[in-house]
Formats: sequence, C-alpha cells, structure tokens
Amino acid sequence: MDNGKKTYYITVGSGEISQLQSVSEWNFKIEATDDEITQLREYFDQGYSSDWQSFWRAHVPYVQYHYDRQNDGYDETMVKIYDMLYKLGDDETKTHITEMGILQGPKE
Repeated sequence: MDNGKKTYYITVGSGEISQLQSVSEWNFKIEATDDEITQLREYFDQGYSSDWQSFWRAHVPYVQYHYDRQNDGYDETMVKIYDMLYKLGDDETKTHITEMGILQGPKE
C-alpha cells in the first residue's frame, strides 16, 4: 500500500465504508487515502440529505421527477460517488461500474 492508501469495502446502498471485508456485505473494493475516504463520506452524507429532501418532496404529487431539484441533487451526488469509486477501485469494481453505465465519458 503505497502513498498511505488502505483497502476499503464499500456498500453504496447504506453508505457503509469499512476496512473489514467480512463484517457485512459489500459492493466495491477500493484503495484510498484518509483524505479520499473523508471526501467519499461527505458524498454519502450529501446523498443521504438529498434523499430525505426528495422523500418529503414526494408528498407533493404535481412535481414530476425530471423537474425536481432534490432528485437532481441526489442523482448528481450518486454520479460523484460512482466516479470516485471507479477511480479508486480494483479491476472488478471498474468493470462493474462500467457495466452499470452510470458514468459518461473518460473515467480517469
């Protein structure tokens, strides 16, 4: 592990970041510095906040999804998360994210 990078296991749905592979189910394996993990945690926190805002907004039935600022914020945050996971991920992580088709253009 050069440059202070450590191995982390990420669960996107719950926003979980762990250094222990066997603690719970995980989606992606990455190599990251402490600063990169702090940034990823901030993205997860932003996504959580946007998700709650869109939950409350969902009770207003006349606003369609594609005209909803809260949903746009959540979507943008998710793209940032997957972009960061792609850049820090192992080959399997990169392949999985590529197959998802969530990222547009060059990844690195």
